[in-house]
Amino acid sequence: MSAPTVSPATGKFAIEVEGLEARYDDRVILQNVSFAVKRGEIFFIIGGSGCGKSTLLRNMIGLVPPAKGSVRYFGRDFTHAAAAERKALLRTFGVLYQSGALWSSMTLRENVALPLELYTDLSRRERDEVVALKLAQVGLAGYEDYLPAELSGGMKKRAGLARALALDPQIVFFDEPSAGLDPITSLKLDELILQLRDTLGTTIVVVSHELASIFDIADRVVMLEKETRGLIAEGDPRQLRDRSEDPRVREFLNRRVASLETKGDTSA
Repeated sequence: MSAPTVSPATGKFAIEVEGLEARYDDRVILQNVSFAVKRGEIFFIIGGSGCGKSTLLRNMIGLVPPAKGSVRYFGRDFTHAAAAERKALLRTFGVLYQSGALWSSMTLRENVALPLELYTDLSRRERDEVVALKLAQVGLAGYEDYLPAELSGGMKKRAGLARALALDPQIVFFDEPSAGLDPITSLKLDELILQLRDTLGTTIVVVSHELASIFDIADRVVMLEKETRGLIAEGDPRQLRDRSEDPRVREFLNRRVASLETKGDTSA
């Protein structure tokens, strides 16, 4: 497969968000949000319900344009890019949506092949080879001809991840990856995220409120807060839990300590 036309060869950061404001009509959801994600980092966007985590993700990946500010990938402005450069930048990242977002009428082969059809000139045989490789990467070798309805929830998430990896992205976004999963499946997904970073050098961005995952695999986090409509903390989650001077941060990261022992607890 040919490499993306956007080179990641220079600069410290994979992603830079600067002065981002997100709105729905006249309602401001986020304002003046700025942070950067280092290459090869596992970076979490955390916070309580309704704080704007998923809204921020949608702004970052281009599903919704920010009302103000910018998002840069490998130093290139994605928010204001012309169509050709924007398409090239899209090839540098993949997204695993909360539901998996698989097309129910398509087999896994067809679902995973979609990005290859859109962004490459690979032949059908070459696409099939890539699909088989990506499904094997996530533990679904031999499932090419299965429909999503024939899979468990965890298998659907892994199939969605195979599709996100189809173009060999340098960055992968995960939107609430543990949502709806049992504790064991959630733990295995965390292990797969670590494997992606450690073996491929992939930069990982995870939207989540799951304490177990945050403390197990996050290198660094930013925390959003609904009332302030922005960031209230950034750093190592373990240090923030123990040393933050903001009671809102300590309360969020210390809630239900037992959840650290019960992987995937979403009751908090």
